[in-house]
Amino acid sequence: MAVASVLSARMTDFTPVENDLKALFTHSKAFWPADNGHYGPLFVRLAWHCAGSYRTSDGRGGCDGARQRFDPERSWDDNTNLDKARNLLQPLKIKYGDALSWGDLIILAGTTAIEDMGGPVLGFCGGRIDDLDGYHSIKLGPSTEQQEIAPCPVNGECMSPLGTTTVGLIYLNPEGPMGNPDPLGSFPQVRDAFNRMAMNDSETVALIGGGHAFGKTHGACPLGPGPSPNQQPDDPWPGNCGSGAMKGKGPNAFTAGFEGSWTTTPTKWGNEYFQNLHNYEWTSHVGPGGRHQWQSQGRDTMMLTSDISLTKDPAFWALVTEYASDLDALNNAFSHAWYKLVTRDMGPVTRCIGNNVPPAQDFQYPLPPTPSKLADFHAVEKLINSALEKDPSMVSFLVHLSYQCSATFRQTDYQGGCNGARIRFPPESTWSVNQGTDKIIEWLDVNVKQAYKGSGALSFSDLITFAGQIGLQHTSGVLLEFCSGRTDATDGVGSEFLAPREFDDSNVSVTLLNVRDRQEISGLFAREWVVLQARLRPSAVQQAQGYSGSWSDSTMLSNRFFKLLLLETWKPQVSPAGKNEFVSLEHPGIYMTPQDLALIYDAEYLSIVQEFASDNQAFVDEFPAAWTKITNADRFDGPDGNACEAVRTDSQIQ
Repeated sequence: MAVASVLSARMTDFTPVENDLKALFTHSKAFWPADNGHYGPLFVRLAWHCAGSYRTSDGRGGCDGARQRFDPERSWDDNTNLDKARNLLQPLKIKYGDALSWGDLIILAGTTAIEDMGGPVLGFCGGRIDDLDGYHSIKLGPSTEQQEIAPCPVNGECMSPLGTTTVGLIYLNPEGPMGNPDPLGSFPQVRDAFNRMAMNDSETVALIGGGHAFGKTHGACPLGPGPSPNQQPDDPWPGNCGSGAMKGKGPNAFTAGFEGSWTTTPTKWGNEYFQNLHNYEWTSHVGPGGRHQWQSQGRDTMMLTSDISLTKDPAFWALVTEYASDLDALNNAFSHAWYKLVTRDMGPVTRCIGNNVPPAQDFQYPLPPTPSKLADFHAVEKLINSALEKDPSMVSFLVHLSYQCSATFRQTDYQGGCNGARIRFPPESTWSVNQGTDKIIEWLDVNVKQAYKGSGALSFSDLITFAGQIGLQHTSGVLLEFCSGRTDATDGVGSEFLAPREFDDSNVSVTLLNVRDRQEISGLFAREWVVLQARLRPSAVQQAQGYSGSWSDSTMLSNRFFKLLLLETWKPQVSPAGKNEFVSLEHPGIYMTPQDLALIYDAEYLSIVQEFASDNQAFVDEFPAAWTKITNADRFDGPDGNACEAVRTDSQIQ
């Protein structure tokens, strides 16, 4: 797995790039002539297909990383001939070098193209960091890894966690379900596929019709595009239609196998797509590329089955009707939906840079600004310690709450984490892994938070994180730096996408796959993941989740967890509450979860477990850094900065 490229002199004013792009749009090249004299529609497709791989189920996909340049994405059927679009952008990438990432260039090309063709844009969030390979797209498929973690027995009927109904396509088969021109069967797939990246009906219809305001499809003959990049890297998708100098390009191009444009002005923005869909009758036929598409008598435009499906669902049809008659409504809906499409994988607005970044949008789950005056955390520490003197058992509960609040963080799309303290609200508060945390929050409220009531100086998110840190200091004697400044959300919106994935944890192989997957999504390295599994987990916490008990009720951090994993004999059983678990045969009353046992079934995890089991000091030394990483992971300051990086040893709370 390659580490993402970090740019040393990152561009913050994208105006020069936009000017260069506008000059490129109408400068047609012989190797891939521009349709209708304008490359704009090609770059809209490039940006859409780079961003449209995003899925909310695990945060994978999207254009942050620009993995469309690598397999598997570059060889997807839906990305046919997009290598030509990237080749057109290559001179600009060379010109600006490391100051401009491929991810930013691709999205900026699509956004600038919309604007250049008269379309509405909301702005541009820059700051994408390029990956060095396609590793993080492997689980998008098609691959063995994808089949293991998200199998799709029938391609064309794929379910979540995949983001598409058809592996190799961005969303679904536009010809219709399994290639059948059935609009009634298509509209549920349209809604489902767009929902998997958190698009509602209005956004879905605006994106489809707005995107199809531009450009044309290519299916000049039934012979296809030729070998893909992973089959023929030296000359991918050469095209088999036509002959001579124009073979496979221009009027002889083959991309998806459909042929024609949706509107009569494919390089000009407007709502003609919706007017055509609304005002004319459409019939299915087989186009010159051999695929089903739709025509209207006397008109030189076409539709796809997925387009026609928008007329078959009442909610979709109402939006088609609205956008056909109200261009302003379409402008507003499309500009916001496009920005969401290309920005959803970037996380909070605090990661965005550039000269045209819009205000925080709802999909970025904005938090209030940090107040100018924060609590004196030495005083907060005294309140926590005073309460702990009366109830020392709460130490491990504070550690548990802080971990659960932070562990929702996903490196894949920069969502989750404890900033916002959404663990106080549904759905997080109702998850089985969080059962009982409401009592811990109440304890903190009564003993600490009420002292700051109305001041705004102490947020729940800072308090939860800080209390966990104080708990760790009690259990290990290690002093940790604390980075304050978190603020609180007013609801749990956004957490619905972060729920722990359900899987059959009675199956060792399935459990191991899912543990590994969760580690990868979290952004933690294997060592960091393993060391954090030995955090304190009192029996009451485990029992609230449905297990019979825990491996220890100790309030001291030690390597006992690792020793038990290796030295005890573990018997699988089902708890009275129905949870799969393991009980020690040598010491009944000591329990582990299937996820715990996965650490000794994986060779890399096992070697780390063995090391920590034999060296308590190594474990105690490494735990604080991993803890700090997970609790501060969501404190963004630009694309790759962290607001907590400036914390120094002299700011330690002691």
